[in-house]
This record gives sequence, structure tokens and C-alpha cells, in this order.
Amino acid sequence: MKPRFKMLAIPGLRWVLALVLLLESAHFAVSPAAASQLAVVGLPRWTAPVLGGSEVVAALLFLVPAASVVGGYALLFIFLIAAGVHVLHGQFDVGHLIIYGMAVIVCITDGKNQASGVQHDR
Repeated sequence: MKPRFKMLAIPGLRWVLALVLLLESAHFAVSPAAASQLAVVGLPRWTAPVLGGSEVVAALLFLVPAASVVGGYALLFIFLIAAGVHVLHGQFDVGHLIIYGMAVIVCITDGKNQASGVQHDR
């Protein structure tokens, strides 16, 4: 693989993932359909704005290089909660959350490895 592509792969994944999560989360937070779906399973209407809003904040943190690890762990925690809510309500289609989570883990671990590699070069 060309070095230029390798340099762009993880940052590109981080940006695409964060932007997709940002858009989907904002839509979920303000969508009347999401609030209605949550109400059907017995969750209060404020659940959608709280979950969606927290995911928006975590996705924004994930975009900021200095806060990307904190944002990544926040996203993983939110995905875990979302998957748990889905599974507890009999909705077992959580594959997209698992894929998002693994992409976050790749970005977090790559950032840590790059930082430690730079320290060893000095």
C-alpha cells in the first residue's frame, strides 16, 4: 500500500465515522419518529434527545485530536447503552453498533500507537 494512503486511512476513518455519527445522532435527537419508537417500548420521550445529544457531543469530541480518545470512549459507552436497550427490548439487530464500536477502537488504538511511536523516535 502506498504510504500516502496509509497516512490517510485512519484519520479518514475517524472523520467519516464522526461525521456519520454526528448526522445520525442529530437526526435521532430531534426526530419525532425516534421519540415515538422509544415511547412504544416504554421509554420516556426525553430519551431520544438525551441519547442523541450525548452522542453528538461525543462525536464532536472524537473529531478534536486532543479529545479524540475521550470522545471515543464516550462513544463506546453510548453504543454499549444503546445495544443494551435494543437487546432488552427484543431488537437484536445491533450489528451497526458493533461495527461503529470497532471502528472507534481502531481509531483510538492507532492514535495511541502513533503517539508512542513518536516518543520513541526522539
